[in-house]
Amino acid sequence: MRVLGIETSCDETAAAVVTEGGDVLSDVVRSQVALHAPYGGVVPEVAARDHARAVVPVVREALSRAGVSAADLDGVAVTSRPGLAGALLVGLQAAKGLAWAAGKPLVGVDHLVGHLLAVFLRRSGAPLPDEHERPSFPYVALLASGGHTAIYRVDGPAIGAIRELGATRDDAAGEAFDKVAKLLGLGYPGGPVVDRLAAGGDAAAAADAVPALMARKESLEFSFSGIKSAVARHVAKRGRPEGQALRDLCAAFQGAVVDALVQKTVRAARAEGIGRVVLAGGVAANQGLRATMAAACERRGLALFVPPFASCTDNGAMIAYAGALRLAAGERDTLDLAPETRTALPRVTRKGGGAR
Repeated sequence: MRVLGIETSCDETAAAVVTEGGDVLSDVVRSQVALHAPYGGVVPEVAARDHARAVVPVVREALSRAGVSAADLDGVAVTSRPGLAGALLVGLQAAKGLAWAAGKPLVGVDHLVGHLLAVFLRRSGAPLPDEHERPSFPYVALLASGGHTAIYRVDGPAIGAIRELGATRDDAAGEAFDKVAKLLGLGYPGGPVVDRLAAGGDAAAAADAVPALMARKESLEFSFSGIKSAVARHVAKRGRPEGQALRDLCAAFQGAVVDALVQKTVRAARAEGIGRVVLAGGVAANQGLRATMAAACERRGLALFVPPFASCTDNGAMIAYAGALRLAAGERDTLDLAPETRTALPRVTRKGGGAR
């Protein structure tokens, strides 16, 4: 089975052709980073207009690289939720038009489910991994990105087999990285810059500038708005740091965020009695998170599975693969499929502060 996946939920126009087994035959991603950088964040209307310009060329390139035509496909998958409404609409209209014209089945994919299954993708013609190189169900997954941060128990690829164990009450982890980077004058997107600077910093030298993040042992929830405010107060009081002081502050900030993500993910795996942990989402590309999670899992006898960088950030391959599994299960959507800004995964963590 060969499925075309189209992803336009935020600021990447992406398309890929993937088999039911997870082999990536092509994967084309057109980033809008340079387009949104002057604004310090994604502008929804600008994103939607750029998707409209790019989606057809990107799809054509994905088909060309895979060496297939629309007639050769077994189905078309598209991100239908969650995301920016206008951006999602562009991808949906393109997918519907292609599926209708080629007489192929259409399936909508939840963007978060795509991330949670991206660990199964096989890129660059790599052979089928051994069983120990890919997770089996169930596993506990940390999904951390610019718009979402949550821990899930994944018992299977279907929506009903995925359960949230804890999530952020406010900002997502990637959102906190971008906001702190903006406060420090590091530009957009901020995550990669902070990660690079943190590698040369001493977190202990700036520990007084950042607070501990929801350290209650029994909680699997996150909150990142407080650390952003703490950095803002630090900058307002002392000015923007430079040189080693900047690297130290980045190290302290990233260390606090990473420690919270790692400790709660490991705690969730042990509470669920599951020995497999998966990283997913754009923040999973963070080197500090990867290293700290690997060390923590090794200490506790947990098997860690981390996708390659190309599978962490938004891409069409994860959408194609999740769609292929839906098609294989006999599921189909109609041309009435509409964009939804919220995920279909049930949420248990309530936004905002206050008693729980």
